[in-house]
Amino acid sequence: MLDQCPDDQSRISWLLEQGVGDAAEIASCLADHFRLPLLDIRALAVPRCPIELLDESLIRRFCCLPILLSGKVLLLAVADPCQNDLISDIKFHTGKHVELVIVEFQSLRALIDAVLLPGKASDYVDKALHEEARSDSDLMLNLQNSDTDLEDKPLVRFVNRLLSDAVKLKVSDLHFEPYETYYRVRFRRDGQLYEVARPPLRMAGRLASRLKVMAQLNTSERRIPQDGRIRWQSAEGKKIDFRLNVLPTLWGEKLVLRNLDTSHRLMKLDGLGLGASQLDIVNDALHRSQGLILVTGPTGSGKTQTLYTAIHSLNIANKNIATVEDPVEFNIDGVNQVAVHNQNGLTFARALRAFLRQDPDILMVGEIRDAETAEIAIKAAQTGHLVLASLHTNDALGALDRLANMGVAPYNLAAACSLLVAQRLLRKLCEHCKEPLQLPDDVLKAQGFDEAELNQLTLFQASGCKHCQHGYKGRIGIYEVVPVFEELSQLIMAGQHGQSLTSCARANGYPSMRHAALTNVGLGISSLEEANRLT
Repeated sequence: MLDQCPDDQSRISWLLEQGVGDAAEIASCLADHFRLPLLDIRALAVPRCPIELLDESLIRRFCCLPILLSGKVLLLAVADPCQNDLISDIKFHTGKHVELVIVEFQSLRALIDAVLLPGKASDYVDKALHEEARSDSDLMLNLQNSDTDLEDKPLVRFVNRLLSDAVKLKVSDLHFEPYETYYRVRFRRDGQLYEVARPPLRMAGRLASRLKVMAQLNTSERRIPQDGRIRWQSAEGKKIDFRLNVLPTLWGEKLVLRNLDTSHRLMKLDGLGLGASQLDIVNDALHRSQGLILVTGPTGSGKTQTLYTAIHSLNIANKNIATVEDPVEFNIDGVNQVAVHNQNGLTFARALRAFLRQDPDILMVGEIRDAETAEIAIKAAQTGHLVLASLHTNDALGALDRLANMGVAPYNLAAACSLLVAQRLLRKLCEHCKEPLQLPDDVLKAQGFDEAELNQLTLFQASGCKHCQHGYKGRIGIYEVVPVFEELSQLIMAGQHGQSLTSCARANGYPSMRHAALTNVGLGISSLEEANRLT
C-alpha cells in the first residue's frame, strides 16, 4: 500500500489521508513493530532540546527533532523510523550515535514548525520560564515594550520576562551562559544558583547584543570584558537598575546582571539580623564622631547591604556624607556618591583625598584594597571623621591582620579602629514545610550547643514545597561584632594578632559567628546543615 505514496509526501501523512488510522494508532504500531520507545510529545521540554545540532533542512527532510544529547548518544524523535538514510545522514552531520524514539506525526510536525519559524523558539522559552517560576508563586508575567530591537519582539519579550521574574523573586544575579552544545540562564536566589531556562544556542549572540544595547555598551566588541548599567522599567512603572558585566569565554560571551533594586535592600539596622546586644554595640559606634568601622566577609556575604543600611540610618540633614565605591550600587538621596574609574585615574585613594577637602562628617569606602587607601582611611578616622569600610576576611579580628599586612602600624590600628564586624547570610527555613529533626545529645554538643539548653532544643531541617526553593526561603545575617575595647587595644598596640586577639574577645563576652548561626538554628530559623555550610 505504501508503494502508492507520492515521492514528495510523507508516508505517515499519506496514511492519515487514506484513513488507515489516526496518528496515535500509527505511532503505537510503529513503536511495537520496530521495538522503539513511544514518547508523548507533550512531555518534551523544547528549550532543553539540542536542536542546534541539526540544520533546518535535515529536520524538515526527515521530520525529526533531536531531544537529548548524552555524551556521544543523540536521542532523535521521529514519526517514520524507516526512512532511507535517516540514521546514517544524522550520524554523518552530528558525529553522534543516533537512537530513535517514536512520536505522533502531527504533533511532531506542529512542534517542528513552532521551533523553526522565526521567533517561535523564544516563545517556548517564555513558556518554560513561566512554568519554572509558577511553582514558586502565582506570578503575573508582564511584558515590557521596547523601542529597540522591535524586529525581534520574542527576544525582547523573553528578556523582559526574565527581568520581571528576577525582580519579583528577589533574585540577586542573573547568569547568561554559553557552552559548546547548549545555552542556559540561571538565577541566584538566596545565595544559590539554579537554572530557569535553556534558550536555543543560536540565540546566544542575539541575547548578548540585546543586553548590551540596553546597557549602552559596544555590541561589536567581543574580545574584552565590558561593564554597564541597565535602567529597566517594569510593566507597573517601577524603575530598577541592573549592573551588567560581559566576559568573553571559550564559547561566547557570558553576561551577569546584578539586581540593584533598593526597595528590598535598604532596611533599618534592626532588620539585618543583629542580636540585641550586637545592635547596641553597632549603634554606639555609628553615633560616635570619629573612628573606623570595618565590615568583613567574603564576596556575597552582604557587606554592601550592611554598609548601605548604616549610611541610610546616618543620613540626616546636618551630616555631610560621601562614599567612594566600585561601582555605586544603590543611589541614596542626600549622599554624595562617587564611582571609581581606575582607567581614568579616579582611584579609591584619590577620591578619598578629594573628599577630605570637602568638609565631610562621614566617609564610606566600598573596599580597602591597597596600602594607600588603608592609610588615608586610618588617618581620616583619627582626625574627626567617621569612616565605614569593607574588607575581605573570614572573621572580624582578621581585619586587623589584613591591615597590618598592608603596612598599617599597630598603634594606628589601635587608635583608629572602633568596631569590627564579620558577617554571612544564612538561609532561612521555609515555614510551610520545615520538618523537626532529632539528633543525639552527644552530636549536638559536638556541634557547639551548650549542654544546659539541650532539653529545650528543637531543631528543624529543610524539606521543600511550592512556596520555597529546596526548603529555604529568604536569608538573614549572622554576625560577629567586636568593639575595640581597652584590653584588646593594648594587645593590638603590643603587636599581638590572630588567636591572641580572638581569645581576648571571647573572654570579654563577644561570641563568634558560629554562635550566632547556632542561635538561629536553635530558634528554628535555619537548619544545622546550613549553619555548618557557612561557619
